[in-house]
Amino acid sequence: MRKEDKDKIIVSIGETLKQYTCVYLAETTGMDAEKTSDFRRACFKSDIKLLVCKNTLLKKAMDASDVDYSGLYPALKGATSLMLCNTGNAPAKLLKKFVKKGDKLPVLKAALVEESVYMGAEQLDFLSSLKSKNELIAEVIALLQSPAKNVVSALQSSGNKLHGILETLSKKEQ
Repeated sequence: MRKEDKDKIIVSIGETLKQYTCVYLAETTGMDAEKTSDFRRACFKSDIKLLVCKNTLLKKAMDASDVDYSGLYPALKGATSLMLCNTGNAPAKLLKKFVKKGDKLPVLKAALVEESVYMGAEQLDFLSSLKSKNELIAEVIALLQSPAKNVVSALQSSGNKLHGILETLSKKEQ
């Protein structure tokens, strides 16, 4: 491959990396054609971009980036599939789903989620349990709404109690 072609690929990978906040590196070598197609389809449905590229080109693209990817460099050995997503736990959930099926591949090599590096397949359970930004926002809103709902329900129930007491007292006097 000519140097000009490599430079174009590096720039292309760099531009793609800029669009995503979460980077997962996975081992997919050894998957047969059917499993590879299933995995690619599942990535597409989950809004995960899957790229297979040479480690040296990926490392050069990461070096040229403003983000510090140096924690992922030790995982750039052997064939590497790059999974990119803006939801931190989506790739982990997808990988875990394939592992549950009994597939030995794909295997998580490393991940960079919210500026934290996670190395090895043993991190898969933790990564899949991470909450996405939207899930965290929903929880905060629910927590903020909870006291207001409690006050309203208390006022409504106490109003009903007061009405019941007054009605009982009025019936006793008659």
